[in-house]
Amino acid sequence: MSESQVDIASTEQPSVSGKAYFALAMLVIVYTLNFIDRQIISILLPSIQAELSIADWQAGLLAGAFFALFYSTLGIPIATIADRGNRRNLIAWALFNWNGKTAFCRMAQNFWQLALARIGVGVGEAGCSPPAHSLISDYFPPAKRATALGIYSLGISLGIMFGLFLGGYIDDLYGWRMAFLIVGLPGVVLAILFRVTVWEPPRGLSESQRVSAAAARPRVIDTMRFLMRRRSFVHAAFGAALAAFTGYSVATFFPTFLARSHGMSSSEIGLWLGLILGLAGGAGIFAGGFFADLFGRADARWKLWTNVVAGLVTVPFSIGVYLVDDVRAALLIFVIPAFLSNFYQATTFAQAQSLVNLRMRGVSAAVLLLVINLVGLGMGPPLTGALSDLLQPTFGNDSMRYALFSLVLVGLWSTFHYWRAGQYLPADLARADDPD
Repeated sequence: MSESQVDIASTEQPSVSGKAYFALAMLVIVYTLNFIDRQIISILLPSIQAELSIADWQAGLLAGAFFALFYSTLGIPIATIADRGNRRNLIAWALFNWNGKTAFCRMAQNFWQLALARIGVGVGEAGCSPPAHSLISDYFPPAKRATALGIYSLGISLGIMFGLFLGGYIDDLYGWRMAFLIVGLPGVVLAILFRVTVWEPPRGLSESQRVSAAAARPRVIDTMRFLMRRRSFVHAAFGAALAAFTGYSVATFFPTFLARSHGMSSSEIGLWLGLILGLAGGAGIFAGGFFADLFGRADARWKLWTNVVAGLVTVPFSIGVYLVDDVRAALLIFVIPAFLSNFYQATTFAQAQSLVNLRMRGVSAAVLLLVINLVGLGMGPPLTGALSDLLQPTFGNDSMRYALFSLVLVGLWSTFHYWRAGQYLPADLARADDPD
């Protein structure tokens, strides 16, 4: 369905307002809590596995597949609501829901009870990013969109950082059950604050267009067909999924690697890994969006080719992290992959918004998240954990070291797809409003 088929009233394009920046700041806080609740399990896994007798492959399911299956699949219907209704209210409801389920994780007495609680977290968090991406695309015009989405995506690194800090510290002092309770409760209060303070903008505001409430709405299947005909989207989605396969596997099992191969405690891991993933990872997310906007002005292909350069530079450092025996050297080297591996975040989601028309944005984000999370989160940690189990008879406590080392090949595969996506991007951007 083309934009010309939708009832659109022109409006003068405003400058980015203070309300937009305030809303973006609130969304960063929401996304930070999203990733605290999602990723805190990684620092708690050694304690959980010891108490509940859980193998590495089961730990991968808890951290990845059980969460990702519901998070990803429910993202599509929730995104249709975001494209049709009030996105601010939807995010507030989701925030309240997933934080309650995180606190409930503390009551689990076995693998399956914890799995059900993690599924509940996934259901709640499905209501966060699709409406958030749609809101940001109305707050900020295309020339600033990747940077704005990069700022929003800082919630990933901030959430991982604070999740590791809090999780490691609380686990050492009070145990893993108390950690789930403490990180789950603040979101209930934030949900109310978000609902009463954040502005719901008119759709199309940032692009001098306004879509009326009675405007025609494309079906989900129409949006999916539209995206599948954009080869830049298909390649970028697979590139992002493979990058997430590596990223989620590392985020899940790097604490286990440090504990087993280097003998670090939970609080030590939480401190150093939190700083690296939070500061270097956050800087990488912002830099990825900034450089995509900067270099993409002259040549649209560089909106995605920045990820190619980052992926290739990452390779030797990623190899070094797992081959050195000194833990200080490993952590120092890890700063570079932590920075560069997050370049893909903002620019991929920005192009997913720019490739579609106004009423497709929520579903476009959800489709991209579906691919990323089913492949990246759903398959990455379980397969990496299973590989570690297979290598354990040969390598013992170093089995996780070599399981993570193998992910370098997945990163190179991701880089290939981003190179191809950049080749197709200019033509696909030119026909974002075409009905085919």
